[in-house]
Amino acid sequence: MSHPPKVVQKTKDVQVFHPVVIIGAGCGGIGMACELKNKLGFEDVHIFERRSGVGGTWWSNRYPGVACDIPAVFYSFSFRQNPNWTTFYPSGPEIRAYLNSVVDEYDLRPKISLNTEVRACEWDAHNQLWTLSARRLVLGAGDLSISEREAGLKEYGALCLEEFTLSCKILVSAVGGLVEPAPWPSNVPGRDEFRGSIMHSAQWNSDIDLRDKDVVVVGTGCSAAQIVPKLLERDIGARSVTQLMREPPWVVPRIAPPVGDKLWEMWSTSLCHNVPGFMSVGCKRRIYDKAWFPSLSDPRVSLTTLALTEVKENSITLSPGPKTHASEREAGAVDVPADVIVLANGFAVHNWFHPLTVIGRDKTTLQEVFDARGGPQLYRGTALDGFPNLFILFGPNSFTGHSSVLLGLENQINHAIKLMRPVLRGDARTIEVKRNATLAYTNQIQKDLKSMVWNSSHCSSWYKTMDGNNFVSYP
Repeated sequence: MSHPPKVVQKTKDVQVFHPVVIIGAGCGGIGMACELKNKLGFEDVHIFERRSGVGGTWWSNRYPGVACDIPAVFYSFSFRQNPNWTTFYPSGPEIRAYLNSVVDEYDLRPKISLNTEVRACEWDAHNQLWTLSARRLVLGAGDLSISEREAGLKEYGALCLEEFTLSCKILVSAVGGLVEPAPWPSNVPGRDEFRGSIMHSAQWNSDIDLRDKDVVVVGTGCSAAQIVPKLLERDIGARSVTQLMREPPWVVPRIAPPVGDKLWEMWSTSLCHNVPGFMSVGCKRRIYDKAWFPSLSDPRVSLTTLALTEVKENSITLSPGPKTHASEREAGAVDVPADVIVLANGFAVHNWFHPLTVIGRDKTTLQEVFDARGGPQLYRGTALDGFPNLFILFGPNSFTGHSSVLLGLENQINHAIKLMRPVLRGDARTIEVKRNATLAYTNQIQKDLKSMVWNSSHCSSWYKTMDGNNFVSYP
């Protein structure tokens, strides 16, 4: 990024009002704006999007091979089905094109402010409105991760062109979950000594030349399974790929493979130690893919359960760890050449609102309420007592686990629209869930999850926190 200008304008007084403000122009924000028009005929909506394009997680994730891992028919809005998908599992670019076509069909483009970050939202009890603090960013600054933006602030002093405030009657958070990259492992030293390039799968830099490079891929989740085969193809041409695996995933082929000898030709005997998974099927997100397993038999690929323990100038050090398979423990620590490190280690899904601060009726923040109650919790994953006229999409315990997030998302949108209807029609000024309803719903959800595969003790996953609580999955 070139040196951005300093802040050129700062306004403290509220100057702009929108009846409905939506934060985020991904599937949730687009879906909410469309359904407000479909169900209520309501169009006085404005969407603020931090990034420089529409699509949310599909805008952020543009790594080689990115694609949907569920059938396309389940990844289309019910009100805007797409009969023209080119494949059963559409690519990331095709999904972005679909979402942009919905935006244009519903004439949402003029209602979306890109490169605009909402920093804080506070409930104004006197006027019964939400007051938002926002800033217009330098082009591309919103596409950076939190840590990259913080580094940019230290280096340049500012990444925004203007700071401003606005107000709204209804506030909808659609900031998403699979957007903010998980940070660099804090227990691995040497990052600053590394002379090569490091990038996260959600911050892919296509300007980095991977041809004839030694590439290390950290992780064996869905993103990694799509990336590794692509690194071996002629147009990328990596010299070697070392893939680091903590736990083996379950993999389901997208297209049923042939049986008998042809099936076994896809397998290397040495891989039987590491794959398939030993944990209960479904306790972490399964991989639907037909290319990753064959790629593991390529002589350029090395799959290891040794743990990353240090980064050096031109290599990484791998050592036996608690998850290392017995077949690799005796080898001890090894150094592996590395020109590029790709982090496919997931997302900060438990930081529900990223850097956004939301202050409710009692001058407490959402995070403070979550901390006081032992973890994130919302009524039907959508609303919280103490925060009137606030609706949250992709909230705690609203993820479906292995199916389309759009199915649950549309249920949340329909629920929210029913609740906000009297406010938008002037029959009520506020709508707020009761505390006992929130607590009862949360207790029931956690009780139901105890017997579900997502809470299995046999594997770790992004569904669970370090202490074993599950605030992601819906039972």
